[in-house]
Amino acid sequence: MFMEKFKLAINEKELIVELNNWTERANGSALVRLGDTVVLATAVMSKAEGESRGFFPLTVEYLERYYATGKILGSRFVRRESRPTNEAILTARLIDRGVRPRFPENFGREVQIIVTCLSWDRENDPDVLGLIAASLALGVSDIPWSGPLAALRIEKIDKEFILNPAYEQRKSAELELTLTGLKNKQDFLINMLEAEGQEVEEETVLNAFRFAKPYLEKIIVFQEQIIKKSGKKKIDLAEKPSEPELESEIKKFLGKRLEDTLLGNEEETGKINKIKEELLLFIKEKYPEKINFALNFFEETLTEIFRENILKYEKRPDGRKLNEIRKISCQVGVLPKTHGSAIFERGKTKSLSILTLGGPDDAKLLEGMEFCGKKRFMHDYNFPPYSVGEVKFLRAPGRREIGHGMLAERALFPLIPDSEKFPYTLRIVSEILSSNGSTSMASVCSSSLALMDAGVPIKSPVAGISLGLVKKDEKNFKLLTDIQGPEDSYGDMDFKIAGTKKGITAMQMDVKVDGINEEILKETLEQAKEARLKILEKLEETLEKPRAKLSPLAPKIYIIQINPEKIGKVIGSEGKTIKQIIEECQVSIDVEDDGKVFITAEKEESAQKAIAWIKNITKEIRVGETFRGKVRRILNFGAMVEISPGQDGLIHISQLAPGRVKRVEDIVNLGDVVLVKVISIDEQGRVNLSLEEVSP
Repeated sequence: MFMEKFKLAINEKELIVELNNWTERANGSALVRLGDTVVLATAVMSKAEGESRGFFPLTVEYLERYYATGKILGSRFVRRESRPTNEAILTARLIDRGVRPRFPENFGREVQIIVTCLSWDRENDPDVLGLIAASLALGVSDIPWSGPLAALRIEKIDKEFILNPAYEQRKSAELELTLTGLKNKQDFLINMLEAEGQEVEEETVLNAFRFAKPYLEKIIVFQEQIIKKSGKKKIDLAEKPSEPELESEIKKFLGKRLEDTLLGNEEETGKINKIKEELLLFIKEKYPEKINFALNFFEETLTEIFRENILKYEKRPDGRKLNEIRKISCQVGVLPKTHGSAIFERGKTKSLSILTLGGPDDAKLLEGMEFCGKKRFMHDYNFPPYSVGEVKFLRAPGRREIGHGMLAERALFPLIPDSEKFPYTLRIVSEILSSNGSTSMASVCSSSLALMDAGVPIKSPVAGISLGLVKKDEKNFKLLTDIQGPEDSYGDMDFKIAGTKKGITAMQMDVKVDGINEEILKETLEQAKEARLKILEKLEETLEKPRAKLSPLAPKIYIIQINPEKIGKVIGSEGKTIKQIIEECQVSIDVEDDGKVFITAEKEESAQKAIAWIKNITKEIRVGETFRGKVRRILNFGAMVEISPGQDGLIHISQLAPGRVKRVEDIVNLGDVVLVKVISIDEQGRVNLSLEEVSP
C-alpha cells in the first residue's frame, strides 16, 4: 500500500499527515492526526464544467462517526448516524468559509469536500484538524485552488494564550478564537475567523492573532513542503471568455441606469432585477447563445460600479457615510401571551424575537459524537421567504439558519444567568420579518430586548453589527459599517461582531478576497465598537434594564433539597411515584443526583401540593413518632400501613394488641385508618410500627 508520512512538532504535540491510497478514486485526500484524533479529508471535482450558477458550486460535508469515540448511538430502532448534528453543520460551515475564497473565478466545476472524523480522543478537537486536512486534500489534488491554509484555535485562559487546548481547559476560557490564515508576500492574512468571548476587549483579540501568527506560518510551511513533494499538477483552466462587441452593446443598452439605480436610495435598489430582466429579453432576441455571458457581465458591471464609488468617492448605495448606521427603532412587549418579545428594526431589516421560559426538564437533550448532555439556553433563527419578497417552499432549517442561530446564541450566552441563580430553560426564536443585510446581528439585538422584556436578569444587553470591506490592496481599502444587501453581495468581507459596552461576546468573519491583515482587523474592531455602543444606546432607550419582575405568564420554579438517598422514593418503582405526582398536581419535576428537586408549575397551589407530597415521601422518620395511616396490605404475620405517601411500615402481629392475636383481621382490616407509633428502623430503612403502644 502506498503511504507517505509527514510530521510537525507544534506546541509539544505532533501533527501527523499521511498521504495514502485509501481513497484512490478521489482527486485528493489527506489523513491528519493530532494525539489520537484522526480525520480524513477527500476532495473530488466533477468531470466537466456545469452551467453558470452565479456562485461557486462547492459542497463541504463534515461527518461525525459514533465509532470514533466508541459509542453506539441513534434511536432505539436505528443504531446509525442520521442527519448531521448542529455541531457537525457548524464545522462544515467553518471549513467551507475557509477554503471557498481560494478557488479561481474562472473555475466552474462542482467540487465536494468530505471530512470524516475517524477517531476522537476527547482532547483534540477534530474541527481544526478538518480544516488542515481539507487544505491538504485540495493542495495535493489536481483541483485548481490557491492554498494552503493554516488553521488554529487560540484560547485565553488565566490571562495566558494557549494553542489548541484540551476540552477541559476550554471550559474556563475568557476568549476562544478559531481562525485560518495564509501567507501573502511578507505579511500574514486572516481569511476566516470565528470567536466567542466573555466580554473581551478588542486588544485581546488582536493579541490573540499576534500570538497565532508564528504557529500559522509554521503550519503553512509544513503544508507547502508536502504539496511540493507529493502534489499533482493542477488542471489547466480555460481562459475567461471575452466578447468586446457584446460587452460594448450591453454597456450601451444599460447606459447610466444601472449606476443610478444602484446608487439611489434604499427603495430604488430593488429595481436592479427589473433592469436585469430587460437585458435578458434584449440578449435573447439578438444573442440567445450568449445569455450566461451577459448575466456574468451584468454582475461584473454592478460590482465595478459599486467598488469604484466606494473607493474613489466613499459613496454607498443608500447614500450613507462609510461609518453610518441605518435608522434604528425598537419595540418590546409586542405579543400579549408570550413571556418576552421584541422587534428590532435597522433600515429594511426587521427581527422579531420571542422568549419562552421553561423548567429544567425542558432543556434540550444532546446526543452526538462530541457532546452528550443537556442544553438550557437555545436560540433558533428563522428566515422565511417573505422576508426577501420571494415565493419558496418551506423546508426544515438549512445550514445558514442553523449557523446564524448559533452565532446569536453564542453572542448572548455569556450574559445568561447560571442555573444556580436562574434555574429556567430559555428558548428564543428570532423571526426575520424583513431582510436587507445583517439579519443575524439584528436577531442578537431583538433577543436582548426580549430577554429584558421577560424580566430575565441578564448582566447587560448585547448588540451586534456587520462590517463590510472594499479592498484594492493592503493600503487602499474602505470599511463599511452596517452593510446591507448590495454591500454584502459586491463587497469583500462580512465581519459580524456582537458584544456589550464592556467587550466582545461573539465574532464571525467571511471574506471573498485573500484575507485581511492586522491593520484592517484593528480598524474593523475599532469601527465595530463605535457602532455597537451607538446601538446599545438605542436598546437602552427602549428598555434600560430587565424588568423588575419575571413575566407573570412564565411558569414558577420551586427548589427543595432532599436527602440523595431518598431520591428512589420520589421516583418510585419504574417511575410510578413521580409520574403520579406530575399527573395529579399538574407540574413537571426534575430531580438531580445531589438531591436538588425542581418543581415547575403554572399555578402556585399545584406546586405547593407537589412540594408537600415530596416532603412527606422523603421525610426522615424517627423512632417514637406517631402517624395516622391506612392499612394497605394484610399479611399472615402483620399489616402494612402507609404512614406517608410512598412510605409503608409493618405492624407485626405481636404489636397489634396486648396478648396473643390469632388472626390479623381480628384487629385491623384492609382500608382501616389507624394510629401507629414507630418503634424501630432497621439498617435497610424498614420501619416497624406498633398499634399496641398507642391503643387506649
